[in-house]
Amino acid sequence: MGAITILPTFLSANKLLVFVYLIVLSLKEGYATAEAESHTIHVASLLPSSVCTPPATAKGLDKKSSLQVIHKHGPCSQLHEEKANIPTHAQILHLDEVRVKSIHSKLAKNLGSVNVMKKDAAANLPAKDGSVVGSGNYIVTMGLGTPKKDLTLIFDTGSDITWTQCQPCLRSCYKQQDPIFSPSSSSTYSNVSCSSAACTSLNSATGNSPGCSSSTCVYGIQYGDSSFSIGFFAKEKLTLTSNTVFDNFLFGCGQNNQGLFGRTAGLLGLGRNKLSFPSQTAIKFKKIFSYCLPSSPSSTGFLKFGNDGHSKSVKFTTLSTIPGGESFYGITIIAMSVGGKKLSISPSVLAAGGAIIDSGTVITRLPPTTYSTLRSAFRKQMNQYPMAKPLSILDTCYDFNKYSTVSIPKISLFFEKGVEVPIDASGILYATSISQVCLAFAGNSNDLDVLILGNTQQKTLEVVYDGTRQMLGFRTGGCT
Repeated sequence: MGAITILPTFLSANKLLVFVYLIVLSLKEGYATAEAESHTIHVASLLPSSVCTPPATAKGLDKKSSLQVIHKHGPCSQLHEEKANIPTHAQILHLDEVRVKSIHSKLAKNLGSVNVMKKDAAANLPAKDGSVVGSGNYIVTMGLGTPKKDLTLIFDTGSDITWTQCQPCLRSCYKQQDPIFSPSSSSTYSNVSCSSAACTSLNSATGNSPGCSSSTCVYGIQYGDSSFSIGFFAKEKLTLTSNTVFDNFLFGCGQNNQGLFGRTAGLLGLGRNKLSFPSQTAIKFKKIFSYCLPSSPSSTGFLKFGNDGHSKSVKFTTLSTIPGGESFYGITIIAMSVGGKKLSISPSVLAAGGAIIDSGTVITRLPPTTYSTLRSAFRKQMNQYPMAKPLSILDTCYDFNKYSTVSIPKISLFFEKGVEVPIDASGILYATSISQVCLAFAGNSNDLDVLILGNTQQKTLEVVYDGTRQMLGFRTGGCT
């Protein structure tokens, strides 16, 4: 009798042990636990601090060729903008939409060069949109001239030519924080002649044929938001850091400049054209650079050049070229996941219009069918929170007023070569206030428009550009 009653008990105990073992194994392997596939966020952290809090150890800045990256409207910036002059979130998103439409227009039409420069071009506005850059979010400081003058520049992977405002302003200059660069005060400044190969190269770098004024080459570039810079094309000594100096760096010395550049002195072009900064410094840096955009405007990141031994944790995928947009850094996204589950999206839809990564676009733009699938999955996993009114292009917003912490699903992007890039929590949400926190993705108007991976989704990632090997790398936790 005893044996008959003990045997079932023994079997039940064994089943229980197996059950417990499977649970432990699933937790260890990271299987379907809701907690593992979501971010827990303190609601108070969604809004940036009014105080600059750089990291205790400035990652990336202990190298010889590194610059500090700062959000131009944040408390770490020295541009001293009055609050009334800082754009609202709605204005930022509107300018972002203008930029995106300009990128789409350029790639769709591929208008090529337009000769709009006249003999007195230093005082004339180009008639056609030759580039796609409005005012970017992130700035660095470098030196120009002899003696060196520090200039704060917007850096942008979607632009090629580097330029700064110069004295004298023949027509107009906007207000900038740094003293305007004076070529006459530098012993190493020289103009580029109209007959030089460098002058001819402006055609592809700016979208406008160069002009000529008294044998001096004249450049002109107009951006998607109608900002522009026109002036003399020149050579000058550029100082990246005290240990890294470049002679005869080609740049635009702007005598007529207007637009939404904040109080910066100009723009640093990090595109793929031969006049861009990576191309001009290729002998030293081999077209390799990386940056990390901070999680908040109250923190700092870095921009560094050259291969100083990138971490083995950097995962590389392949760069591609977009027809009609050779200056852009093309990428191939093959899948996305929300809450650990891959979305039902055909790779052919993601690839239909091509894709680029861009440091100057704020919000990632997806094909509309892809965005619809992403939005549905995100909303389903966020249905416990009350929704709020849309914000400009952002249509999935929440009111977190009644919560101290919230749980949001993780989102990952999947690239060629098996590279998975998890988006940081700071790159999933865009907050104007605690009562309006939005999913930081938007849809294009057409599935054939180019997909753009924007800077919000790049936050805290070290993004490594290797122009020589045509590779793009990602490392999580690059900065905070």
